[in-house]
Amino acid sequence: MNLQELKWFVAVTETENLTVSASAMHITQPTLSRAISRLEKDVGVPLFDRKQNRLRINRYGEIFRAHALRALNEVDTAHQRIKTLTDPTTGTVSVGFLHSLGEWLIPSLVSGYRKLRPGVQFELRGAAADSVIDDVRNGRSDLGFVAPAPPVDDLVWVPVATEPVCLLVPEGHRLARRKSVRLEEVALEDFVALSPAYGLRRLTDSLARAAGFTPRVVFSVTEVSTMHAMVAAGAGVAVVPAPTKPDGPLTGRGVPIPLRDPDSSRTIGMIRGQHTVLSPVAEGFRRFVIDTTGSGAPPS
Repeated sequence: MNLQELKWFVAVTETENLTVSASAMHITQPTLSRAISRLEKDVGVPLFDRKQNRLRINRYGEIFRAHALRALNEVDTAHQRIKTLTDPTTGTVSVGFLHSLGEWLIPSLVSGYRKLRPGVQFELRGAAADSVIDDVRNGRSDLGFVAPAPPVDDLVWVPVATEPVCLLVPEGHRLARRKSVRLEEVALEDFVALSPAYGLRRLTDSLARAAGFTPRVVFSVTEVSTMHAMVAAGAGVAVVPAPTKPDGPLTGRGVPIPLRDPDSSRTIGMIRGQHTVLSPVAEGFRRFVIDTTGSGAPPS
């Protein structure tokens, strides 16, 4: 039994005539007859009732036809999926990224690539750095964007952008009108921060350590947007990514103030599995990211 014989069988069930089916498929009638006989021998029962040189599909044939159609459809679907994976101009790229990068870097990269490859689709997953790394490592994501570089040897990390961070304070805070500050100036204040699994939290702890204090984190959250809301409500101060549009409206989200501390920025990198062979469509996007952000600056 092979796929060709299944296709011939389905064709015969539609005409119930060997001569007509053989002619339509450009094969001889004896060839088709032998193929149907082999199929019935493999199945172990007749699939047609034969009366006066006519074929009538029987109940066994009806059952077999339903499964044959599903099998042929599955094979056709497999061919289409493989074709999609091997075509760099179509298909889907799965990308994991830090939540905050969904506000600027990821939309810029994805929309820029789709201008070149409008047939490409994306599955986008915002998460904590550890989750992004695990998804890339386990193949759930083709590529990931995290900061800082993960301390692992089974992933390749390529820097693609530098993002400054700032101090976020509530409106009316004693520092709200300052043009810049040093982090040590808020050493005694309550902090709102991401949980320790997040790269931004590790950067916050590192900056505070360099400034000579340990931040008193009274609210630990999982979203940068929640940090903004908590600070705006007067719950404390926070270290957050600097706004991408400094002149944009910030009412209700706190007041961002540039930090003068050394290393008050984070380098964002793209990760992939060290031994992972990317699909052509994912590899195309990876090369686009490198070409677009090769200087380490955010894409325009």
